[in-house]
Amino acid sequence: MGVPAFYRWLAEKYPMVVVDVIEEEPVEIEDVKIPVDTSKPNPNGLEYDNLYLDMNGIIHPCFHPEDRPGPTSFDEVFQCMFDYIDRLFVMVRPRKLLFMAIDGVAPRAKMNQQRSRRFRSAKDAADAAAEEDRLRLEFEREGRKLPPKKESEVFDSNIITPGTEFMSILSVALQYYIHLRLNYDPGWKHIEVILSDANVPGEGEHKIMSYIRLQRNLPGFNPNTRHCLYGLDADLIMLALATHEVHFSILREIVFTPGQQDKCFLCGQMGHLAADCQGNAKRKSGEFDEKGDSDVVAKKPYQACQLLDLINHIVYFLNIWTLREYLEYEFRLPSPPFEVDFERIVDDFIFMCFFVGNDFLPHMPTLEIREGAINLLMAVYKKEFNAMQGYLTDSWKPNLSRVEHFIQAVGSYEDRIFQKRARLHQRQTERIKREKAQARRGDDMDPQVNPDQIVAINRYKGSRLASGASPSPFQQIQSSYKSHNPQLRREGRESGKATSEISKFKTNKSVVPENAGVNVRAQKVARISTEGATIGRAIVEAENSLEVEVKLGEPGWKERYYEDKFSAKSPEEIELIRRDVVLRYTEGLCWVMHYYYEGVCSWQWFYPYHYAPFASDLKGLGQLTIEFEIGTPFKPFDQLMGVFPAASAHALPLHYRKLMSDPNSPIIDFYPTDFEVDMNGKRYSWQGIAKLPFIEEDRLLAEIKNVQHTLTEEEIRRNSTMFEMLFVNVSHPLSPYIFSLSNQHGQLSEKDRAKVIEKIDPVASFSFKIHVRNSYMEGAFNPLPYNPTDRSILK
Repeated sequence: MGVPAFYRWLAEKYPMVVVDVIEEEPVEIEDVKIPVDTSKPNPNGLEYDNLYLDMNGIIHPCFHPEDRPGPTSFDEVFQCMFDYIDRLFVMVRPRKLLFMAIDGVAPRAKMNQQRSRRFRSAKDAADAAAEEDRLRLEFEREGRKLPPKKESEVFDSNIITPGTEFMSILSVALQYYIHLRLNYDPGWKHIEVILSDANVPGEGEHKIMSYIRLQRNLPGFNPNTRHCLYGLDADLIMLALATHEVHFSILREIVFTPGQQDKCFLCGQMGHLAADCQGNAKRKSGEFDEKGDSDVVAKKPYQACQLLDLINHIVYFLNIWTLREYLEYEFRLPSPPFEVDFERIVDDFIFMCFFVGNDFLPHMPTLEIREGAINLLMAVYKKEFNAMQGYLTDSWKPNLSRVEHFIQAVGSYEDRIFQKRARLHQRQTERIKREKAQARRGDDMDPQVNPDQIVAINRYKGSRLASGASPSPFQQIQSSYKSHNPQLRREGRESGKATSEISKFKTNKSVVPENAGVNVRAQKVARISTEGATIGRAIVEAENSLEVEVKLGEPGWKERYYEDKFSAKSPEEIELIRRDVVLRYTEGLCWVMHYYYEGVCSWQWFYPYHYAPFASDLKGLGQLTIEFEIGTPFKPFDQLMGVFPAASAHALPLHYRKLMSDPNSPIIDFYPTDFEVDMNGKRYSWQGIAKLPFIEEDRLLAEIKNVQHTLTEEEIRRNSTMFEMLFVNVSHPLSPYIFSLSNQHGQLSEKDRAKVIEKIDPVASFSFKIHVRNSYMEGAFNPLPYNPTDRSILK
């Protein structure tokens, strides 16, 4: 789950939470690389007990890298992942546990976002493929020499979804990788390794949190256990806070290329677009011949180590204990009516952050992090705390009466927020017009916009080629190489000026910062058709989509919002829809809070609208009754049918594909080939709202039931729910228990073996304090033939 812009806000407001990682490099002696001995002390001065890997944050960069030529086979993806995991292991060096969690079947609430992402990904890929074909024909007519178009196993990134053949093969590959490391790497010898693959339901990060919660509640848990979680999503920070574990670090990685532009899809190189490609394949040194007067060089096989040659990596720890100290200082309350419990304050902070964005609810139009929304929420919380007479939450359960009081106080600033947002938008529009007029006149003056960052996108008709230069994510990181790059020095001065002007919330002043338009790490602009448009004009045109139609801040803006976004046609209909939207949104807040603290409370619940209400709409919450039914998760193939577009049907069994593509299919309406993307005032195409029809679960499952009997044995396994896998070295204290289970129950069927539970000595295991289940445990030196498919299936 991601919270857009949250990390940048956190790093700028609380800079001491970030600590650089000291990374030990392998030594090379006479062309022989000596690997790092991870059994030695950690050079960072901290010894971590447990390392948790949110594997989807590793799979995606290795599968479809943004900064280098991509892999063409599964083997190349896997090798890149193994190198990636090795590097992370060297940094952290866990002494007790390595937990590798791959996303399994997600709750229905998350599937709606997955569906939107995968449909847009398929549409973008189709646009790019069509553009590539057009340019190839054009270049061939001009007599240009082009590298051949190669077939690839990794042409569709949507296959990174539970139930696909790729995810099944990935699980087997990781099992062999774990065996190899347990046998031959001294740093792995004494640790336990848990692999939770795509056949175990739940999102990877939430499977990790569920494991941590379980261990905290068992006898013998050491409260001084040091945890390190690797992942790229900003919500991992709040999940770590929600554990209330003090000794917790987030290992994060910032990847950026100085002066980066989108890579050419013809040759796979950085620094030019396909329209400017000369057809030269990638040289050994990583450079390309822009003059086109040399022979074409065959592309090297894909190597993960190219990553370090092409891009700058900044790796760091984000220490939760430091963040907790910041928050404790930040939430000093004047004259509280009772003794304040800081742990309850942390819970309230996490809950407040749900209003600015998450993967399960659309964020409120009122609140934008780039406009200081989190500062506003914290200031209102401190101001209203005494009036609320208590906390917003009690563990996972929100107090809806206090939530209503709090959010109504936030809503009182809506008019000022929208009015100032409109003024800023008008000011930016006028500036763009002035620059355009100056360009037409040919004024001899220093341009406001760097020409290197202007990309004419009209000829590409909204494809992914329409991308501009992408500045580095953080100004302080740029400083390491600014002195060698005049362009970056200029950008740094402009960014520093903008940052210094961001206003802080004050109760007697407007809460929207002056430079709300500043946004770094921009990658793709909105799809627009304006002739010769630049990045700045693309931003203005995208924002016009909301400002022109709804006119937030002008009288009647709320009614126009419900008319435009919810198709309400009368005041009575507006009120009816508003009440239902408020109810469903409040359900969502309760659902997400429970998900963070206790796990899934309903696998079937989802928010049934594309848009959120306003803060001032959340009234009468204290009278609402919120209840959930737990239900059961989808099977992997059911989820694939719910989130895949027809273009990705190749990853499904044959008879499932027909349901997605046959015009006579009873559920063909679930798979539109074209759909509206509402920019809704956002700047970049990936931020737009895909207006897709919501899946009707009963209809979908009824049709799937009719074709389930056609599945092969291998497909049945891919469509099954399974347990996590535990691996240890034969010298580990837990090894005798594994051999005992194998000897006593190895002759039982998979179904019967899954029922066997074995009590163990807590001293023998770091990861299981009470018992282990005989589902799948493996010693590194297994006396029986190793079979990675020998796993219990949960019926």
